Amino acid sequence: MIIDPTEQKQLAFDRGAHSDAFLIDTYEKLVYPRIIEEKMLSLLRQGRISKWFSGIGQEAIAVGAAMALRNDEYILPMHRNLGVFTARGMPFRKLFAQWQGKATGYSKGRERSFHFGDQEHKVVGMISHLGPQMGIADGIALAHKLKKEDRCVIVFTGDGATSEGDFHESLNVAAVWDLPVLFVIENNGYGLSTPSHEQFRMKSFVDKAVGYGIEGVQVAGNNILEVYDTLARLADSVRENPRPILVECITFRMRGHEEASGTKYVPKELFEEWGRKDPVANYEEWLLRQGILSIASRDSIRTRLKDGIEEDLKHAFEEPDPVAVKEVEEGDVYARSDAGQAARSPLPLEPDPGGREARMIDAIQEGLSQSMERHADLVLMGQDIAEYGGAFKITEGFVERFGKGRVRNTPLCESAILGTALGLSIKGMKAMMEMQFADFVSEGITQICNNLAKIHYRWGQNADVVVRMPTGAGVGAGPFHSQSNEMWFVKTPGLKVVYPSTPYDAKGLLMSAFEDPGPVMFFEHKALYRATPGPVPEQPYGIPFGKARTVHKGGAMSIITYGMGVHWATAVQQETGADIEIIDLRTLVPLDTEAVLMSAKKTGRVLLLHEDTLTAGFGGELAALIAEQAFEHLDAPIVRVASWDTPVPFAIPLENGFLPKNRLREAVERLMAY
Repeated sequence: MIIDPTEQKQLAFDRGAHSDAFLIDTYEKLVYPRIIEEKMLSLLRQGRISKWFSGIGQEAIAVGAAMALRNDEYILPMHRNLGVFTARGMPFRKLFAQWQGKATGYSKGRERSFHFGDQEHKVVGMISHLGPQMGIADGIALAHKLKKEDRCVIVFTGDGATSEGDFHESLNVAAVWDLPVLFVIENNGYGLSTPSHEQFRMKSFVDKAVGYGIEGVQVAGNNILEVYDTLARLADSVRENPRPILVECITFRMRGHEEASGTKYVPKELFEEWGRKDPVANYEEWLLRQGILSIASRDSIRTRLKDGIEEDLKHAFEEPDPVAVKEVEEGDVYARSDAGQAARSPLPLEPDPGGREARMIDAIQEGLSQSMERHADLVLMGQDIAEYGGAFKITEGFVERFGKGRVRNTPLCESAILGTALGLSIKGMKAMMEMQFADFVSEGITQICNNLAKIHYRWGQNADVVVRMPTGAGVGAGPFHSQSNEMWFVKTPGLKVVYPSTPYDAKGLLMSAFEDPGPVMFFEHKALYRATPGPVPEQPYGIPFGKARTVHKGGAMSIITYGMGVHWATAVQQETGADIEIIDLRTLVPLDTEAVLMSAKKTGRVLLLHEDTLTAGFGGELAALIAEQAFEHLDAPIVRVASWDTPVPFAIPLENGFLPKNRLREAVERLMAY
C-alpha cells in the first residue's frame, strides 16, 4: 500500500542524527519484505505455493532489529520476521527455494519456512515448538561472555510464546548469568486465535522483567526509527555491560496466523486502527513529506526490488526438487565424527588396561577432567556441579582447577540449559550438561529430540553436546530417580546413545563422546558408580562408538545386554558354569549389528537382557534384527528378560521383583534346555 503524501501521518518519526542516505536505505530494507510478502500472497492465491505465515504490519521490528546489530552478531528470528533474513542480505532466490522445499534451499528440502539457520549471516531460525530458541540465544551470549567478546544477541518471541516454560527458564538463566541478550517480544495481540486477555493477566510484558531482576523497555513496534534507535542503544549498552534486557514491541498482525486460518476472530475496528499505523506506509509518507524521498525515487526503488524478485522467482521455480536417496539422507543425520578434530591429535583407542584399579565414578571423573584439559572450549553445566561437586560428587574440585566460567551451577531450568548448550555449539564450543538424575530429562525433551537431534540434518549445524544421565534402579530410589529411559532417545534419529558397564569403558566412551561433534546421551548406572573397581589406564583414551565387547566367549547360547545387565549375566554364567557368550553392546546408537548377528549365528540361542521395561525396550529391536537376518541359524525362540511393565517401585522387596535379575537364571536354564 502507498499512502498519498497529503494524508495525515499516524506515526511520529524522529530522524535524530541520521543521514538522508541512512533513512533511504532503511526505507529500502523496510519495503523489501513487504513487496516479497505481497508477491507470496499472490502466488498463494494462484496455488503456486502451499503455505505462508505473513508478517505484514510487523516489518519494522524485524528490520529494525537486524539493522541494530553488527553483521557478526547473531539474531534468532521467528516465522514472521522475513525482514531479518532480507536485511541480513540473504539472497531471495535461495530463500524462496527454501520455502518451496527445493534442493538448493538452506535445508535441502528438509525443512520449510523459516525453520533453518545460516552461519554466514549469523541467523538461527526457530523450530515450531515456541520458546526453545531463547535458550539457544543464552548459549550464544554465554560464549560471547566467556570469550570476552563485546557482542550482543537478539532473540525474538511472540506474546503467545511467553506462556511457554522456555520463556521463563531462558530469561531466568540470562538474568542469573548476566548474559548480553535482548529478548524481543512482538506483542501483536494474539497467539494464533487466542487474544491477549486469555493468555495472561499483566498489563504489559515489561512488567515481567521486574520478576527476573532485569530491565524492561517498551517500543512502538510499527515505528522503524524508534525500533532501530532503541535496539541499537540497548545493544551498545549490553555490549559494554553484559546483561539481558526485555524489549516489548507493540504491534499488530494484519493477516491470519497463516493464510488458511483467516481473521474472522479479530474485531474489524482493530484492523482499521492498525491499518492507519502501517509501518511501511507511514514511514514512506514521512520521507516524502520531509523531502528525503521523492516519488520518482520511491517508484524506482520499488520497481527495482519487484524486478529483482520476479527474476529470482523465475530461476527459483526452475530449481530442482530434492531426490530421496537413503544413503544421503541418513548420512546427513549425524555430523562427521572427524569434524573439527583436525587441530587435535586423535585419542589412542582401547589401550591395554594396565594394572591400576578404579571405580566407575573415578573413571568418569578422570575422563571428564582429561577432556576439560584436552578441550579448552568445553563448558560443564548442571545443578550443583560447581563447589558441591554434583549429586554424586563427580565434579568435586573442578571449580578450583577449571574456574566457575567453565564449571557452572545452573538454575532448575533443564530446557534452557540444554538450549544454552546448543548455543555454545553454534559458537564453536563444546558443552556438557549433567542431568542430576536421568529421570529429570523429561523437562528438556523438546530441546534434545527436536533441536539437538535434528539440527544437523536440517541445516548442517553441529550440536556438540554431551548429556550425562545418572540412571538405573537397585538403590531404593523410587519411580522418579530410578528409570532406565534410554529408549526415549534410541528412537530419535540424530542422537547417539552410550551405556557403559565398566570403569574402563566409562572413561573411554566418555572421552570419545567429547570428540564427537554431535549430541551424545551418556548413561551412567548409579549402582555401578562405587561398585567393584576395574582396570583403567591413567592416560587419555577413547573407545569407538558402535563396537561391542565380548565379555565371555561361549558356544551354547548368547546373552546380549548392556549396562547393569552385563554384571547380572556374568554372575549367572559364573554361578552355573554354562557355556554362555556374553556380548556387552556398550553403545545402542550406533549399534554393533555385526557383533549381535555373529554371536546369534554362532550359538543359535539368544537371550536379550536389559533393565528397562519389557514392552518397547531395546530387546524388542534386537529381536527383530536377529529374526530378520539370522532366523535360519536359531535353534530356539529368542528370549527377552527385562523389568516389569510398571514404574520403578520404592520398597526394596517390590524393586527386587520389578528388576529382571532374579528371573535371569531360570530363563537361562529354560533356554539352554530347549
